[in-house]
Amino acid sequence: MTLRKFLPVLATSLISLPALASEVNVYSARKDALIVPLLEKFTETSGIKVNLLTGKAGALLSRIKAEGKATPADVLVTVDAGNLHRAKMAGVLQPINSRKIAGTVPKNLRDPGDFWTGLTVRARPIFYLKDRVDVSELSTYEFLADPTWAGKICIRSSSNIYNQSMVASMIEANGEMITEKWARGLVANFARKPTGGDTDQLRALAAGECALAIANTYYYGRLLDSKKPADKDVTAKISVFWPNQSGRGTHVNVSGAGLVKYSKNLAEGRQFLEFMVSDEAQNYYAEINHEFPVSTSASASQTIASLGSFKADSLNLGVLGVNNSAAVMLMDRADWQ
Repeated sequence: MTLRKFLPVLATSLISLPALASEVNVYSARKDALIVPLLEKFTETSGIKVNLLTGKAGALLSRIKAEGKATPADVLVTVDAGNLHRAKMAGVLQPINSRKIAGTVPKNLRDPGDFWTGLTVRARPIFYLKDRVDVSELSTYEFLADPTWAGKICIRSSSNIYNQSMVASMIEANGEMITEKWARGLVANFARKPTGGDTDQLRALAAGECALAIANTYYYGRLLDSKKPADKDVTAKISVFWPNQSGRGTHVNVSGAGLVKYSKNLAEGRQFLEFMVSDEAQNYYAEINHEFPVSTSASASQTIASLGSFKADSLNLGVLGVNNSAAVMLMDRADWQ
């Protein structure tokens, strides 16, 4: 495998075998370590060469738009339903038209117009400091706006797509007026100005900077599997709580993919997506990145399975993109920085 620079924010890895008659070009916002072993397996089993270009979600979308009809991209892999919706609305995707995917991936984890499919599922629950919070005090996302939690909540900024999608789901469940009131209450309960990523929120929680934090489960899974003493110390002090179990369920999202509109290798791109939702790929993907599989016949990693079962929100995730603009404006009005 070789590695060379294409753009300041983009790098490309070429996976190639001699005498391969067909290929597929994948633009991916997922890190090489998470996807390259799967691409190698796909090439081994299908005989299709994979050319991989990795970069930030926004940069990849901008690149495809700029390349237009000349784009070499066949498949776009990105994170969060919000980013997938942006790609759809930018007109760079086309319907997948795969019976295998439609029969494997639950409907709520796919675009209603078939422009993208989920590849993995991530939950965004509440984490709490065990020596400061009695689990019986926790219930819903909505209750996080209660004055009980004044100065006790860590969460990343409103510019983060994961938080935008969580708020978008709440708009769908409760309406904009109620959700804005909730957001104002949540902001009033912040322990500190939002800073850093999800792992930083968990570290701040363990350090006692807050009593509660909101983060995606796979960040916690990585800490649980870490051999570093500092990470072990974090996971020893905190635990997970699944909110809204008596109602709509815990908020979930996906990493996902779609076929690029001007794909030159459409059949190969569709075959690649079908491979990615196969049990073989799903089991491996779940094990290395600590996300939940989209296939109901595949298994979560032992680490994530150890967190226990929970009721997930069954909202069609296409709504998260539809409500994104309203969510961003609402968060701005609530002074969520």
